[in-house]
Amino acid sequence: MARRRIHSFLFLLLTAVAFVGFVALGVWQVKRLAWKEDLIARVDTRVHAEAMLAPSQHDWPTVSEDTHEYLHVSVRGRYQPQAVALVSAATEAGQGYWLMAPLQRADGSWVYVNQGFVPQQQRQAVQSGEYTPAELVTVTGLLRLSHPGGGVLRDNVPDENRWYSRDVKAMAERNGLSPVAPYFIDAQADDSELPVGGLTVIHFRNNHLVYAITWFALAFGMVLAAWLVLRDSPRTR
Repeated sequence: MARRRIHSFLFLLLTAVAFVGFVALGVWQVKRLAWKEDLIARVDTRVHAEAMLAPSQHDWPTVSEDTHEYLHVSVRGRYQPQAVALVSAATEAGQGYWLMAPLQRADGSWVYVNQGFVPQQQRQAVQSGEYTPAELVTVTGLLRLSHPGGGVLRDNVPDENRWYSRDVKAMAERNGLSPVAPYFIDAQADDSELPVGGLTVIHFRNNHLVYAITWFALAFGMVLAAWLVLRDSPRTR
C-alpha cells in the first residue's frame, strides 16, 4: 500500500511538472503568435508604402531585419555590368539565376540590385552585360538583407564565381568593390522581357496558434491523468 502511494505521489509530481511546462510553452506560443501577426502587418505596410531612398552609408549600421526588411525603396546610380553575379534560383518560370548587379551611388558606395530572374540558357548573355545597362538609372524595389554563406547543402564558391545565396559582401570582395551596403534590392517588375523582376516571395509561416492549442491540450491531458490517479487511489476509496 505504501509503495503504491509513493508511486502515485511521484506520478502526480511528474504530472504537475509536465503541466507547468506545457502551459508555459502554450503561453510562449501565444506571444509568438502576437509577434508574428505584428510582423506580417508591418511588412505589408512597408511593401505597399511609397518608395523611400535606400539607406545611405551613414545609416547602414542601423539596418536590421526588424526595421528594414521588405522596405519599399529606390536607389540611383550606375551599374558595373562586368561585375554581375548569377545566383542559382528556382522559380515558377523554371531553373535559372538571380541577376545580381552592383550599382554605384553618387557618394561612391555600392548597392547590389537583384535585377530579376533569367533562365539558364541566357547565362552567357547575362555575364557579357547584355541585360545590365551602363547608363545612370533609378531602381525601385524591396530591400532585402544579405544572405551569407550559401544555400541548402551548397556553399558559395567566390573564387569560381559560383553562388547559391545572395551574399553581397562576398560578391563585392570578389570584385574589389567597397564600401558595399549590407543589403540588396529586389527590383520591381518593369516592361523588359528579361530579367524578370518583381518575383519577391513574401511568406511567413504562422503555425503558432496550432502549436499553442497543442500545448494547452497536453496540459489538459496532464490534469485529466492526475484526476484519474486521484480517483483510483486508496485514499479516495
